[in-house]
Amino acid sequence: MTDVDWSRMGYGSWSDLAAVQARLAAGADPNTLVRGHGRPLHHAARQGSAEVVAELARLVDDVDAVEDGRTALWLAVHAGKPANARALVAAGADPDRPMMAGWSPARLSLAGATPDLFETSATLTAAETAAVAEARGLIDALAEIDGDGMSLCCVGGIDAAEAVRRLGATVVQDEIVVEDMWDATGDESIRTLGVTEVPGGCVVSQPWAYGASMPLVALLLSAGTTCYGMYANPKSGNQGASVQDGVVTGWDLHPGGGWPAADASGAEVLRAFLYQHHAVEYCCAYAGVRPADARPFTEPDRWVRLPTRDWWAVSVS
Repeated sequence: MTDVDWSRMGYGSWSDLAAVQARLAAGADPNTLVRGHGRPLHHAARQGSAEVVAELARLVDDVDAVEDGRTALWLAVHAGKPANARALVAAGADPDRPMMAGWSPARLSLAGATPDLFETSATLTAAETAAVAEARGLIDALAEIDGDGMSLCCVGGIDAAEAVRRLGATVVQDEIVVEDMWDATGDESIRTLGVTEVPGGCVVSQPWAYGASMPLVALLLSAGTTCYGMYANPKSGNQGASVQDGVVTGWDLHPGGGWPAADASGAEVLRAFLYQHHAVEYCCAYAGVRPADARPFTEPDRWVRLPTRDWWAVSVS
């Protein structure tokens, strides 16, 4: 028996034209939400095939219906699905429709891999063009990182010596062999961090555990500046936090994944688009640091040890 709604639609189902047509024939409404979130056309635009997008687009009441601040066309551009975007435009979708802090589908496409996707008068500012070029360079520079299990805190505007001072850390004189630390579970190993000065600021890192992402690390480092911390949790994925001048401004974030909130700033919309699936690079960009290669995260310039204190504190006392 064919389902008469959009329940039990998996990621791959939105590319299966026969399955979608069967549901439509059985009475599934192309204008209803899927499991309470997102219209069928929105799901197909970012996950499915152009054939499914075209089929749904000809049946919906409004091909430019807005869900969470964006249209299906915006989602197709954000997901890097140019064929889906073309199908939507053919069905009447508007690439220049204003949304997402000034990032219409057409403007967003100019920052991606298919800048000639639409006929549009939209343009990027000089700063936005520079951000696109910087993102491509940063992604290339850090291409060799395999970050699973590592943690980091990117800090803008301070050097390595100042980072060590703010943390109250001491430089470790003994050699640290990263491969040997993966099986270390003691408090001392968690309090052992790498610190490396890079253009724009510095990077605090720990290749083997969550130590660099403990809340108090970023809180202490962020005085007068911006930090972004992350733990690449092997079990639950990337867990990020943004901190500004001693205040946590975002928690349980997912750098490099998903898409920005409907009320995100223009800068965040662009950053989330440029660094999809590149979590470490996103953290760097957020803090404004520009490492030339992967070494700050894998072979830091110096190892330091944090003093014994409550590094899980969420405020500086």
